[in-house]
Formats: sequence, structure tokens, C-alpha cells
Amino acid sequence: MEAAITILALLFVAFIALGVYATVKAVGAAKRGVDRTITQARRTVEDTTLRAKSFGQTGVAGELAQLRLALRTSMRATQDALHAGVAEDSSLAESVGLFRRLSAHGLELDDELKRLEREPDRATVAALLPQLKERTQRITHSADSLRWAARDRARQFADDDLDALNAQIDIEAGALRHWTVEEQRPQQASGAAGRTHDAGVDWPEPTAGAGSSSTADESWGGPAREEAPQAITAPDPHLRTRYPWQKAARPETTN
Repeated sequence: MEAAITILALLFVAFIALGVYATVKAVGAAKRGVDRTITQARRTVEDTTLRAKSFGQTGVAGELAQLRLALRTSMRATQDALHAGVAEDSSLAESVGLFRRLSAHGLELDDELKRLEREPDRATVAALLPQLKERTQRITHSADSLRWAARDRARQFADDDLDALNAQIDIEAGALRHWTVEEQRPQQASGAAGRTHDAGVDWPEPTAGAGSSSTADESWGGPAREEAPQAITAPDPHLRTRYPWQKAARPETTN
């Protein structure tokens, strides 16, 4: 009795622990989902603001907004391309590692550009613009190189797979049209015989009879022609040439 109570108590504690674990996991997943949604919304608002500043403002503020917008757009596009490609091609893992190192420089530059937007000394910021443009171009060029290399690799794999598939389809199509090969062989043979006859070689004409008729029929794969029925004795049905799908006649047994 005490053992049964102990087992029930242990099961009760296990169920409670399992319920707590499931609740914690669900709360964590919901929190991550909310954080992801908030981050995406904040990113969308910031990108919209930068786009409005790049088109609506002139001077140093507008150039800073254009640099930040170009940097963020290139880095986000490369990140999405690499993360989507690494799921199908594991060789892109090294490229993802390189992009993480590049992202550290990109985030540092984005933070610096963001601080300079609030800088009141516009003359100093204007003097730093050439250097900031060069850094932005170097980072975006590297990000674009990784992105286009990953896309070219995926497209090359798709082209190779398509070429192999087309070759297999051509082979299968030729196998399905096997009768065309069988029809071309007799035509080639008859054409070669006609060309030989036209060249001046005199071949003996086949004599009219059972042998020539049977040979002509067998060349096309059809049944041989039957002998004309005799007036008194009917032809033996076992001597007739049969179709390939017919069974051979059994020999007569003698007692």
C-alpha cells in the first residue's frame, strides 16, 4: 500500500514538473515571438524614417540617412540570402561565419552614423563624410559579393540538375519511341538495295514462289503467306507459320 502511494506521489510530482516545463517553454516562445515582432516593427519604422530623410532632407543629414539606408539594406539582403541558402547547402556555413564578422563592422558603422545624425557640429560631420562613404562602400561591396556568390552557386546547382534531368528525359523519350527505330531499319535496308540496283549491279530477280513470298513477309516482322490450298489435300495446320505470340503446336505422339 505504501509503495502504491509512493508511486502515485512520484507520478503527481512528475506531471507537475512536466507542466511547469511546458509552461516555461510556451512563455519563452511567446516572448521570443513578441520580441521578434517588436524588433521587426522597429526596424520597419526606422527604415521608413531613413528613406523619408534621404529623399526629404538635403545636406549632411540627407547624406547620412542615405548611407545608413544603403548599409542596412545590403546587410539585411545578404543575411536573408545566406540564411536561406545554408539550409540547403552546408558549404555556405563558412560564408555565414564571414558575414557575422562583417556584420560587427556594419553595426559599428551604423551606430556611428546614427550618432552623427544628432551631432550639432555639421562642419565636422561634413569633413568626415568622405571617410564614412568609403567605409560604407567597402562593407556593402563585401556583403554584395557574398550575396551574389551564394545566389550564383544556387543557380549553378539548379542548372546542373536541370541539364541532368533533360538528358534523362531525352533517353526516356527515345525509349518510349522505340518503334521509330524499328521502322527506320527496313527503310534504310530497302533504300540501300535500291541504290545498289541503280548503280548498275544486276541481281537475279527472285522467282515467284513460296520462298520469295515468305522472305518478304519475314523482313517486316509479319506472318509468312500461306501456300495456296490444294484441291484434294488440305494443308497441315501444324506446318503453318504462326505469330510470335502464339504457342508452338505440340508434336503428335505416336503410340
